[in-house]
Amino acid sequence: MVHPDYQYDAKLVGVLCEPIVNGRTDIMLGSRIQTRQQVLAGGMPLWKYFANRFLTLFENLSMGLNLSEYHTGFRAYSAKLLKTVPYHKFSDDFIFDQQILISALSFGFNIAEIPVPCKYFHEASSINFIRSSKYGLLTLFTVITFLLNQTGLIKSNIFKNG
Repeated sequence: MVHPDYQYDAKLVGVLCEPIVNGRTDIMLGSRIQTRQQVLAGGMPLWKYFANRFLTLFENLSMGLNLSEYHTGFRAYSAKLLKTVPYHKFSDDFIFDQQILISALSFGFNIAEIPVPCKYFHEASSINFIRSSKYGLLTLFTVITFLLNQTGLIKSNIFKNG
């Protein structure tokens, strides 16, 4: 999956998919965040960078992972994952990306990542501050719902029940 915003180099799709094809992982993320200097030099707005860092830290602590970023628009999924997770129940908005990752984790799938360059420029579409804020809040809600589902306090239809 490549978000259609021209920020990612689609020529890297083969590199992204290779670990899935070879059975080493179930999800591959193309991470934009290698260093703060690199991503900011690529044009990521400062507010977006800090929001990404906060959400990624919260998700890493909650999920027990150590990913450099959860919010990339450059991803690949295994066929097995897509046949297992109930993605048809997910949102049609940006939060879909987080729902599929967290649901996949609840089903025991593995996530890996590779560094990819990313460019921000005037012609590239980008989620605005209002939609980003909504996305951030929905991300927090999704993680909290996952954690409550894992403890058995609630049952969610998008996560495997504890």
